[in-house]
Amino acid sequence: MKLQVNFNGLTVYRNLLSLPAIQALNGLNAEQEAWPAAYGNAYFALAREGYDSLAAYLTDHLRYDESPFAVAVAKGEETPALTGAAAHDLALLNGVLSLPWDELRQSVTPALPAWEEGEIPTLEELTEFYRINGCGQFARYRAFVWQEGSLHSVREPDFVPVEEMLGYERQREQVAANTRALLNGHRVNNMLLYGVSGTGKSATVKALLGMEGMENLRLIEVDKADLTGIPQLVRMLGHQPQKFILFIDDLAFDKDDKSYSLLKTILEGGVEPRPANVAVYATSNRRHLVRETFSDRQGDEINARETMQEKTSLSERFGLRVIFNELTKPQFLNMVRELAKIRGIAMDEERLMALAVRWDVRNPNRTPRSAVQFIDSLAAM
Repeated sequence: MKLQVNFNGLTVYRNLLSLPAIQALNGLNAEQEAWPAAYGNAYFALAREGYDSLAAYLTDHLRYDESPFAVAVAKGEETPALTGAAAHDLALLNGVLSLPWDELRQSVTPALPAWEEGEIPTLEELTEFYRINGCGQFARYRAFVWQEGSLHSVREPDFVPVEEMLGYERQREQVAANTRALLNGHRVNNMLLYGVSGTGKSATVKALLGMEGMENLRLIEVDKADLTGIPQLVRMLGHQPQKFILFIDDLAFDKDDKSYSLLKTILEGGVEPRPANVAVYATSNRRHLVRETFSDRQGDEINARETMQEKTSLSERFGLRVIFNELTKPQFLNMVRELAKIRGIAMDEERLMALAVRWDVRNPNRTPRSAVQFIDSLAAM
């Protein structure tokens, strides 16, 4: 049986040559004694990445890898030459997929398992995909961590479903409304969510990923220690079709920490403006973000007042500031009732309220976190 596999003619999708399954098959022909080993290696590479189809494997890499054609279309910079090269490569891949793989497998090594047949997208379908979704990891994943100058994708982001978020409806709607405006293409305010620990500030931001209509949103968590790399990150995001929230959790600065000046520049923009598709959301237990002591107020600096004002003005760089206060006692007890229903805890309400009041007395903060901990203690019993 005649069979010749040659991927070397790829041009704008030449990045596919580095894929293990493609390397295993490239240069293969039916007469080679290496056929069983090559097929087995290719099948192993597919299975290890969770595929049972060569076509599905190629489809995902065509969509999500940063090939020259994909990047150009995402930026709106494709040329007739690039488009022609992409059409050539897709024809080559379709030629390989149309080979009689199963027939050959049965005639040479019938004991080997078969992969599923399938098709790859057309040039028009891929072009439309790149225009809407971009390419690379931003097209594939929705949550990321920026760490030591590198972006790491989060395959399964941790967030509380919207229907399980209780309390602080007004605050959560403020955050959602600002985010919707970002998704609609408007330049929006950066946001600071501050207040008592355990009130759900971080959960409010992360829950945006689970809200309807937020599919084009990407959340990038940034640690305060990595703020120096933010300009590089923002530059990377500017040409992407998605909208991005840079999320800085539990933000606070010590009095001698000079990185707050860098954050000011990021929030307000320097010579290089912040792209319209990027906003900064931060949470903090402190309204003014910079820790201050009485000794700071009584220092011997001549312009101490100006220094204090500079340190406490950082929060003013956030156009929207949303406060999460401690719950009132009625709000706390009502939250306990709702959580008990959600968890299916069957208990007389009078008994439930009595235990909740006792818990409230023994715990310092009256917050959603405390309510959840109380319900968890009941569930454990």
